[in-house]
Formats: sequence, structure tokens, C-alpha cells
Amino acid sequence: MRAMRRSGKARGTRRSGARAAVALAAAGLLMVSGTCTSSAQDRGAAGPSGGSGGLSGTAACPGLEGFSCATLTVPLDHSGAVRGRLGLKVAMGDNANAPKGVLLFLTGGPGQPGVPFVERIAKAMEPVLKDYRLVMIDQRGTGGNALQCPELQAQMGSSDLTPPTAGAVRDCAAAIGTDRRFYSTGDTVADLELLRRALGVRKLTLDGVSYGTYTAERYALAHPGRVARLVLDSVVPQTGYDPMDLAAMRAAPRVLTEACESIGCTTDPAADLAEVVDTYDNGVDVLDAVTTWGFVDPDYAEMIDALHQAAEGDPGLLGGLIQGVRQGSAASAEELSQGLHASTLCLDGRYPWGRSDAPVAGRRAALEKAGAELTPADHGPFDAATATGLGSMLSCLDWPRTPAPPLPAAHRRLPGVPVLLLGGDRDLSTPVEWVYAQKKLTPWARVVVVAGVAHSVQSRAASDEGRRAVHDFLLGR
Repeated sequence: MRAMRRSGKARGTRRSGARAAVALAAAGLLMVSGTCTSSAQDRGAAGPSGGSGGLSGTAACPGLEGFSCATLTVPLDHSGAVRGRLGLKVAMGDNANAPKGVLLFLTGGPGQPGVPFVERIAKAMEPVLKDYRLVMIDQRGTGGNALQCPELQAQMGSSDLTPPTAGAVRDCAAAIGTDRRFYSTGDTVADLELLRRALGVRKLTLDGVSYGTYTAERYALAHPGRVARLVLDSVVPQTGYDPMDLAAMRAAPRVLTEACESIGCTTDPAADLAEVVDTYDNGVDVLDAVTTWGFVDPDYAEMIDALHQAAEGDPGLLGGLIQGVRQGSAASAEELSQGLHASTLCLDGRYPWGRSDAPVAGRRAALEKAGAELTPADHGPFDAATATGLGSMLSCLDWPRTPAPPLPAAHRRLPGVPVLLLGGDRDLSTPVEWVYAQKKLTPWARVVVVAGVAHSVQSRAASDEGRRAVHDFLLGR
């Protein structure tokens, strides 16, 4: 999709092409193959410790040479207070005696499974797989165990910026029930420690992408002696995700201007962006569309054109791209579970009203107060209504009161192991500014920022620069 360039021809046709482009990009990001099917959640009578932490049913992964699939049984509640178990599907390279041990690759979301992506990740990691045993897991609440919230899923798809209705949020929480308190990142970290033990290895090398970086960071903070190396690609800092997405709002003018310069366009996309948001009062839609467009074309060519036309009074092309983003972001719960996404973000997050255990009645007032205190320096060309109206914020605004799990001290340093921080300078989903924020808390960090690349450098970048950096890092070069 990097061939898109500014043109004044056939606008109606280009709107249809843009919608198809987004749909293809979403499919490429979320495509679920037939590698393994996940078993349903087991809520049998056995106590939380009975049968937990072991791998069972190991067999060759259908259609995937060199990998075996198994089920990791974990307790629903790691504290042991609530009975029940979960069966999480795991795919493992058959080279169990790999000289550098296990490479655990963590996907994003929250809500994306891991096992369906084994073949794709194995191809990207092929140069290191003689030395490492690649392992991937469907984290709790994903894949075949996906938390099902049909209306919220239909409204948000694979986006965390699209605003949901309050009714869809409440219906989702009600469908999951009180078990929603067992889907924090801390619960997943505890699952990963059981996976390490089941694999029989002393340490893990973790490679996380997007939300997977946050999971890897949290694992390293909880189990510092169990980590050999960390690759953090498209970094979410260990301090947590900002539900107002202010870093992305501030980064958007830089990203669009750099993209414009790279393709030789003659407009001022930063000025156009500010004019569009001010004129049409559509900051949430625009931020969602611009952020997603990096997956389609990290040069943002057609988006830059659309913003310029809208700034000059013709919003037709921009409206078509926004509509295309919404259509192209459709995803099933098995591809990316919005129920799990909301459950995890609401438990992990810090919001203007506090955490998930704050009374619902006072949340909106706290949000409005926080929005009123924002300045243009905080949100750049966008506005306070954008910051307070994003999907990740509104999902948790209406999420029922739920006990909040403990979080690690926000500014604890990661353990002193080799860490590669990887990012693309065109990424608005996890802006490169977050790479440098995490670097301050990472003693042995190597930073690689790849020019002209957006989100998920290892699997989506046209350039091999980021992948080569990962391979060299993992092989100790």
C-alpha cells in the first residue's frame, strides 16, 4: 500500500479502494490460520491448584511442520480463592534442546491470540530458530477461550479508539460476570510463569509486540531472575497506557509532516489536521483513522490528501477513509476479543477517576474535570473532547466497579538484562516517544528506531532493518 500517492482523480473510486485497503490491512494483522484450535474454558470442580501449570495433550500442530501444540492448564484465580481452571493453547518448536533456550513471542491487543500466528512469526524469526525454541500462547480470554461480547465486538472490532455505547459496555461486563476480575495483565504474567515451569527452563527470552511489550515488562518486573533477554517492539511503557492517548495526539503533526516530506507533497498536513479538527469537531474519528492508516501506508499519502481537501472545505475523501477504517477494523472475538480488551485495560489502567474499584457514579465528573484542565500543549492539534472521548476511556468509564489488582511500582527499573527497544518513527499506535520513555527505566537498553515504519516493526515493516536488529540482538552480535 506504499504506492498510494496524492492525486485529484476519481475520488469516489479511491474511497472504495481505501476501504478495501484498510480491510486487507486488518486481515493481515488479525488473520487466524488453522494451526491449532483452542479448547473452551474448563470450569470443572477441581480446585485451582489441581492439574494447574502442566502441559497436556501434546501433539503435532496440524499443518505446521516442526511445531507441537498442547494445552496449559492454569487456575482461573491465582490466589486460590475462587475455583476453576482455564486451558490455554500453546504452540512449541520441536527443537526442545535449542542452545539459547525458549523464545516466547507475545502478541498484542490486549485480546489477540498467539498460536494462530506461529507460522508467520516463525518465518520472520527463521534466522534465529536454530538457536531458540519458539513458543507462542493464546493468553487467557483470547482465541478459542475469547471473552464474548457481541455488541461491543461489533461496535469496536479491532480498534481501541472507536467509542462504544454505554449499553454495549455494560452488557459485556454483565456477560463476563464477576470473573472479569481475573483478566488483568498480572493474571497473564502468572500464567506465563506457569508456562516457564511447564517447559522446564530456568529463564525465558521474551519478544513482545505492542501490548505484548507491556506483558513482557510486567513479567520481567515480577520475575527478574527468570528473564534472559527482552525484545520490546512498538513499546507500551511499563508505566501503562494513557487512555487519553495524548502522546499520539502530540506526535501526529510530526509523523504526518515527516511522511509528507518523504513523498514530496506540497501541503502542510499539521496545519490541515488542526483545521479539520477545529472545523468539523471530529477529533476522535480523525485520530482513529490516522492511527489506523499507518497499518495501510506508513507514508500516509492518501490520508494527507484527504486532510488537505477537508481543510479546504471538501470532507468527502476524509469521510470515505474514516468509513473505510471502521469497516476494515471489523474483527471477531477469536481474532481480537474486545471483552478481554476491556477487562484488562479497566483492571490495569489509571483513569481520571482512579482505578476499576472507583464508584461509577463519580467517574464522569472526574473525567470532565480532567478534560477541562487540559491545555493545547497536552493534546496538540486535537482537543479535550478527543482526549476524553476515545474508546479505551469510555469502555472503562461505564465498566462496573471491579476490585483492582495490585500494580508494580510505576518507576521500578527493569532488571539488568539485555533489552532491545524497537520502534518505527511513523507509528501513532505506540508513538516512538514511548520508546524513549521506557529507555529511562531500562538499564541495559539498546534503541533502534526504523525510519519510515509504523506499528509492529518485526512483522509489518517493508524494511528489513528492524528484523536484522532483532536477529543480531538475539544472537548476541
